[in-house]
Amino acid sequence: MGFWEKRRVTVTGGSGFLGSFVVEKLKQRGCKDIFIPKSEDYDLIENEACKRLYKDAKPDVVIHLAARVGGIGANRENPGKFFYENLMMGVQMMEQGRLFGLGKFVALGTICAYPKFTPVPFKEEDLWDGYPEETNAPYGLAKKMLLVQSQAYRMQYGFNSIYLLPVNLYGPRDNFDPKSSHVIPALIKKCVDAMEKDEPSITVWGTGKATREFLYVEDCAEGIVLASEKYDKSEPINLGAGFEISIKELVTLIVGITGFKGDIVWDSTKPDGQPRRSLDTSKAKAEFGFEAKTGFEEGVKRTIDWYGKSR
Repeated sequence: MGFWEKRRVTVTGGSGFLGSFVVEKLKQRGCKDIFIPKSEDYDLIENEACKRLYKDAKPDVVIHLAARVGGIGANRENPGKFFYENLMMGVQMMEQGRLFGLGKFVALGTICAYPKFTPVPFKEEDLWDGYPEETNAPYGLAKKMLLVQSQAYRMQYGFNSIYLLPVNLYGPRDNFDPKSSHVIPALIKKCVDAMEKDEPSITVWGTGKATREFLYVEDCAEGIVLASEKYDKSEPINLGAGFEISIKELVTLIVGITGFKGDIVWDSTKPDGQPRRSLDTSKAKAEFGFEAKTGFEEGVKRTIDWYGKSR
C-alpha cells in the first residue's frame, strides 16, 4: 500500500478500456495523485504535447497505456497509422520521461510483437526469433521498439523502465464497435444483434482453427500495478492466463452463453491471423507474484452481462 501513497502517477489511456481498471486498482492501493491526460488536451503523437504533459503532471511514475489498437480488420486497413502513432507516442513519452528525470516508466507491449510461428507457450526469449504475423506486424513492431528503447536507456542512462507483454484482453467496458473491436466483443455483438433481428446465421472470419489466449481485463490491470510496484528490470515479462482456446471453441462458448440458436458461417476468405497464441506466464509469477484469477467462462459471462446492460 505504501508504494503509491505519496507518488504522483500519470496513466496515459487512463480513461480507456484497460486504463480505467488500472486507475481503480491504483486508487484501491491508496494512490491519491493520478493524472489522466485527455487526447484532446495532449496529442501524444506530438513531441511538444509529451513535453507539456510532464511539465503539467510532474509524475513520479508513468504507466503508458495509450495506443492505437484494433482487430485484424482495423490492422489491415491502417498499417501505416498503427505503426506511426504507436511508435511516436511510446518513443516520445519515454524520451521526455528520461529528460524530465522520471522515477519509473511502465511500457505496455503486445502479444502481436511475437514471431508468427513462435512455439507454444510463448517464452519471452522467443521475441526475436522471426517476423510477426503479417496482418498486425506494423503495430506489433512499433510496440516492440519500446522494449529496445527501454533496454538501451537503462544501459546508457540508468533509466528505470519496464516492458510488459499482455495477451489478448477482454471484459466489461471493452470496445464493441465492429470496425475496430477484437474477437470476443465482436462475437458477442454479432450473436446479440442476430437474436434481436431474428437473423438465421452469423458470419465469423477465418476457419476457426487458430488458437488464442485471453486475459480478463481486471486481472491484467492487477498485473500491471504489481509490476509497477515490484519489478525493476528491462527484460520483457508476459502477462497472461496460461491457457489456449481455438476460435471454434470460443464461438461455441459465446453462442451458448448468449443463447443464439442460428447457424455459424465460416468465411475462410478472411485471415485467421497468427496460427496459435498462448503465453508462458511463469516469469510474472516468479518476479512479482502475478497469476490470473478469473476463470474464462466466468469472465465471458460478466462481459456479456455488461454489454447487455450498457447498450
